[in-house]
Amino acid sequence: MTENLFQPYALNDTITLNNRILMAPLTRCMADENLVPTEAMAQYYARRADAGLIISEAVIIRPDGQGYPNTPGLFSPAQIKGWQQVTSQVHQNGGKIFAQLWHTGRVAHPHFFAQGDVLAPSAIAVEGSVPRMRELTYQVPKAVTQADIDGLVNDYAQAAENAIAAGFDGVEIHGANGYLIDQFLHYGSNQRKDEYGISAENMSRFPLAVVDAIIARIGNERTALRVSPAAYFNMPTDAKDRTVFDYLLPELEKRSLAFLHIGIFDDAMEFDYLDGKASSYVRANYNKTLVGVGSYTAETASKAIADERFDLIAIGRPFIANPDYVEKIRQGQETTAYSEEMLTSLV
Repeated sequence: MTENLFQPYALNDTITLNNRILMAPLTRCMADENLVPTEAMAQYYARRADAGLIISEAVIIRPDGQGYPNTPGLFSPAQIKGWQQVTSQVHQNGGKIFAQLWHTGRVAHPHFFAQGDVLAPSAIAVEGSVPRMRELTYQVPKAVTQADIDGLVNDYAQAAENAIAAGFDGVEIHGANGYLIDQFLHYGSNQRKDEYGISAENMSRFPLAVVDAIIARIGNERTALRVSPAAYFNMPTDAKDRTVFDYLLPELEKRSLAFLHIGIFDDAMEFDYLDGKASSYVRANYNKTLVGVGSYTAETASKAIADERFDLIAIGRPFIANPDYVEKIRQGQETTAYSEEMLTSLV
């Protein structure tokens, strides 16, 4: 009962997907010491090219965006060349792939970039330590200046241009899950008193500037965004955050993005300040192409799409366990269960 997942879907006049199943971004920490994608990574993505669209693991836009070991970049010639291997093999297998552009903001650690400043909207540290490197505790970030913001906007746009040079079909801006762009959108991490804080319009200013700069470089039809109006990561909740997304979502709709992608780990969760599920809230405030995610099976995703709750489904961990996930679902075959030991290698 999943036939609708296998219908082609036109994102716009230039990009049509072979099916509605997307491979969600999955951080694997497998790039080399220079953050260059490897041949093993190229083969890993190529094996999953049956997805209607692959969204790459998060890719850092510049050195001070790094918060985890061996996460790939998209700011050096070697990194661009490495990604060309990936996109070429995906395209040879009939697939499409977007790069997810990432700056971790206050979740970055100077261990990775020669002891520079950690950047964030406000000088509020994340509690705890870096996953996989527990000896590294998070630092109090520097609240970005206007010059910092201008540089970041430009570097996001340059990373998008680099992505197209690397052969990607487009980019998804990582504006979710408690990283830099998302940090501007929540009161728990944005306590600025200037034109980037206090009000919904001000808190949306930097995210929209990044979106607009990328659209200016590569076109709206190749630009997507992921957002997290709920289920925060590395930040406290605040019911006032809804007002920010009440403003932001209609602004995004005006920009005719390739798609908007919800960043949530389990879409069965309900939130009183959103009057229910995150996907239901976003759908009520955004009428263009929407990607659902969060512990869906093929069957529950098919029903949600049939009910017009969203248009496309992003599948995460099952793609780690099943390179042939799409074909297994198409044939009605049982899928292999995900387990954490699968994270130790690229299969």
